[in-house]
Amino acid sequence: MISAKLNVYVALLSLGLLSGCGSPGVPLPPSLELTRPVSDLRATRKGNTVTLSWRVPTKTTEGRNRRHLGTTEICRATENLKECGTPIARLLPPKIPENAKPGENALTYTDNISSLTTGGADSRIVYAVSILNTYGRTAGLSNQAAVPAAPTLEPPHDVQAQVAAEGVHLTWIPSSEAPAAAGLRFVYRIYRREGNAQVVAGEVPMDAGTLPTFLDGSIEWEKTYAYHVTAATLISPSNGAEQQVEGNDTPEVAVVPHDVFPPAVPSGLEAVFSGPGQRPFIDLVWDPDSDADLAGYVIYRSESGAVSVKLNTDLVKSPAFRDSAVTPGHEYTYSVSAVDVRGNESSHSQPATEKVPEP
Repeated sequence: MISAKLNVYVALLSLGLLSGCGSPGVPLPPSLELTRPVSDLRATRKGNTVTLSWRVPTKTTEGRNRRHLGTTEICRATENLKECGTPIARLLPPKIPENAKPGENALTYTDNISSLTTGGADSRIVYAVSILNTYGRTAGLSNQAAVPAAPTLEPPHDVQAQVAAEGVHLTWIPSSEAPAAAGLRFVYRIYRREGNAQVVAGEVPMDAGTLPTFLDGSIEWEKTYAYHVTAATLISPSNGAEQQVEGNDTPEVAVVPHDVFPPAVPSGLEAVFSGPGQRPFIDLVWDPDSDADLAGYVIYRSESGAVSVKLNTDLVKSPAFRDSAVTPGHEYTYSVSAVDVRGNESSHSQPATEKVPEP
């Protein structure tokens, strides 16, 4: 009897304690730990190397913080993927903090496709990734990223850079001929680097009948440049915008263009005497020099076969000059040279002769 009363008391006490506490709520089911599918997979191709990059999602399919990762499967096909099939690679679980900062959850994978680059303009290679949990299950494939499967050519060799007055001349020797294929064009692309800044200096179509050459006329003197050349495949698929893929690069060729090149020789020099009723003088005029770095002109005079002497101390800025130091009865021969901003002086122009008559 006492034992029965004690059991009732304990039960009532338990109910009283429970009634004084908050509701424990509905317990959450255990998580499947399925990481959400990757949504930002990107694929870039250089030559026969494809680089995949993506960020590992931080949440599970249930919206919980991801805690554990299994392997990641790399999936590849020549058409859109419905499932991974046999992956081309399985990556070990990466060590990513639960509260990873931006960039700490970024992963990459490099694939060699040398055995697959025989397609035409419409062929492509499609990739996806699939993240497994520790039990080998997945929430599905990532978004799909594709690269063209068109072939790329080997880079040329023996790239040479020669400085000339008009810029830097580049030459190279092709390593292979461009194949004839519908929807495909091949060009040489020339890159120029100055410090850390790199630009495309230009392109040259591949022509089996000529030795390729390129003139970079947009350089600035006394700066250091580095050039490399790559063969680029331009792809025009039957439906869609033009695509392109580059081959591998040649080694860089460095050059420092020093301006040791004078301006063009002035032309069209004429000498005209004037003087009746006034102090005699001879006016000189010539065609203006079009060089962008022109600083001015130097005027030379000689008489009776003597050595030419310079008439002006400072450079003449315009294509005209008046010689007032002339003597009646004397004949003078003139020539003009052009000088650039670095002091490079051209050869003398064709001479012009004029005689000062006796009064």
